[in-house]
Amino acid sequence: MPNVINHAEVWQPELLEIMNQNALCSPFITTNVRWLDAKTFHFTSMSTSGFKSHDRNGGWNRGTFKQTDHPYTVTHDRDIEFLVDRADVDESNATASIQNIAHTFTETQSAPEKDALFFSKTAEKAKTLEGYHSETPAAQWTPANVFGKLKTILASGKLRRYKNKGLIMYVDSFIMDLLERSTEFTRNISVTQVTDGGTGIETRITDIDGVTIMEVIDNETFYDAFDFEGAEGGFVPAVGAHKINVLVATPLTTKVVPKISSIYHFAPGAHTEGDGYLYQERELSDVFTFPNGKDGKIDSIFVDIDTTAAAAEG
Repeated sequence: MPNVINHAEVWQPELLEIMNQNALCSPFITTNVRWLDAKTFHFTSMSTSGFKSHDRNGGWNRGTFKQTDHPYTVTHDRDIEFLVDRADVDESNATASIQNIAHTFTETQSAPEKDALFFSKTAEKAKTLEGYHSETPAAQWTPANVFGKLKTILASGKLRRYKNKGLIMYVDSFIMDLLERSTEFTRNISVTQVTDGGTGIETRITDIDGVTIMEVIDNETFYDAFDFEGAEGGFVPAVGAHKINVLVATPLTTKVVPKISSIYHFAPGAHTEGDGYLYQERELSDVFTFPNGKDGKIDSIFVDIDTTAAAAEG
C-alpha cells in the first residue's frame, strides 16, 4: 500500500490524540536477564527434599537437591522502516514528520502488539496446564454469577500462592460491566490511568481478595492466538483463535523479555534510501512463564476463553 501524505492546506500543529489502551503488559517487561548466546537466556530452578525424623542415637538424614537449567529462546523478531520524502514534509507543513510517524506507530502498532503477544503467549501456556484453563461461553456470564466465577478462578490450582505476589487478573470489558452490576460484589471499581508513559485511556480497576482486576478495553489484543505474518503487517486474531474472557498472571513468574529494541533516525543525505527522512525500528522479544521454585511446575497463570472461534480479520 503506498504512503498517503496529508498535504494540508490548513496546518494543525499537533496530531489528534491517539486514544488506545496500551502498555497493559508493562508490569511484566523485564531487562534483568543474562544472555549466554545470541537469542537464548537461561533460567535455573532448584528443588530440595524435606525434613526427615531425627534419630537420637546419632546420624543425619541426607537430603537431595535438584538444579535444572531451562533455556529460553526469543523468537518474536519484528522491524519496520518509514521514509518521508523531504518535499512531503514541506508540503504537509511537517505533519508528515518522523516524530509524528514514530508517535503514531508506537501508539497504534508497537504497544498493542506487545499486549497481544503477552496475552496470547500466556494463554497458550495456560491451556497446556491441567487445572489452569477453562472455556465459558460469553452468554453464560451473568451479574448473578460473575463474582462467584472469578472467585473460583482465583481458587484454582496453586494460584493462592501468588495473591500477595503481584497477581493480576485481566478481564474483558463485558465481565467488568457484569461485575459492576453484581449484588455480591461490594468493592469499589475505580477508573485509573494504567499506561506507562505516552498516551492512553483510563480503564476500570478493582480487586478481589487482594488481587488486582483490570479491564481490557481494546479487546482486539485479547485473544489466545494471533497471526503476525499478514501482508499488511501488524497482527490479527489467528483463524480458530478464541477471545479471552479472563487471564491471570504475575510478574513474579511471567516475563516479557526484550532482547533488542533499536530505533534509528537518519536525516536526508545520511542514508542512500532516497531524499527524505528515514526511520527504522526493530524489536526482538518474547514472553515466558517460569516454573516455581518448589517443584518445578508452572502454577501461576490461568485463562478462561470464549467457546466461539474467531475467523482472522482481513
